[in-house]
Amino acid sequence: MSISAADVKTLREMTGVGMMDCKKALTETNGDIEAAVDWLRSKGLAKAAKKSDRVAAEGLVGVATDGKRAAIVEINSETDFVARNEQFQSIVRNASKIALDVNGEVEALGKADFPGTGRTVSEELTEAIAKIGENMTLRRAAVLEVNEGVVGSYVHSAISEGLGRIGVLVGLESTGDKAKLEALGRQVAMHVAATKPLSLSSDDLDPEAVERERSVFSEQARQSGKPDNIIEKMVEGRIRKYYEEVTLLAQTFVIDGENTVEQAVKNAETDVGAPIKVTGFVLFALGEGIEKQQSDFAAEVAAAAGTA
Repeated sequence: MSISAADVKTLREMTGVGMMDCKKALTETNGDIEAAVDWLRSKGLAKAAKKSDRVAAEGLVGVATDGKRAAIVEINSETDFVARNEQFQSIVRNASKIALDVNGEVEALGKADFPGTGRTVSEELTEAIAKIGENMTLRRAAVLEVNEGVVGSYVHSAISEGLGRIGVLVGLESTGDKAKLEALGRQVAMHVAATKPLSLSSDDLDPEAVERERSVFSEQARQSGKPDNIIEKMVEGRIRKYYEEVTLLAQTFVIDGENTVEQAVKNAETDVGAPIKVTGFVLFALGEGIEKQQSDFAAEVAAAAGTA
């Protein structure tokens, strides 16, 4: 019999299962939606939807590079145990490669074909939820590219090549030696992973964030009782220090501990054989910004004992 797109959509909304599996379930049950739900449950698929309200703040960050372009994705799970699952790793690895083709757009990435399955990335993730038994979410993705040069990358706490808990991309624009640029890009990316700068330079900082810092510094300086002209100089000095702490180019390069990142890149130009410009960076730290559920294990045990 013919299965309508509306029925497939309804079943998907009810169960959270992928479109292809919903269509198959409706075909197997002659279009009976309730029977299709039971069919999906019997196959262990519909249970995936029941896990969608559980917090997923673990998982993996994946990085894929292609010379002048690179992509980074974050896919979350509930526990770090899932990060060691080969099926989950395959999803993150392939998703990072596919992100290159969709320019890092998360919605487009979810709808893109997952290789060798006939399913989309989102549907493949739903399959994994049903099989592994944890909620998983495609959280974010980004692509960084340069006109000429390389996009360097680094993955911290790597569990496999290109997969780990922190991923960084750094754009280096230059006509110089590509291998040496890649080595420099990796070093700068390692620096970013260690220091987590807020922006490339002071020009890129959120003006509201700067004003908040200025307000705090001003209040602190006024408590000194010094004249206004001295307070103004004190505040400007603190703002300059703030820039050095939170902007990539002004930070002290962790690799040598002496030069700023900007100067270290400048120093590398002789070896690379051409001028180098840092065009930008992307930093994904796993679970950053996700509010994690906290549980009091002792209280839970006591409560359980009280109801036994």
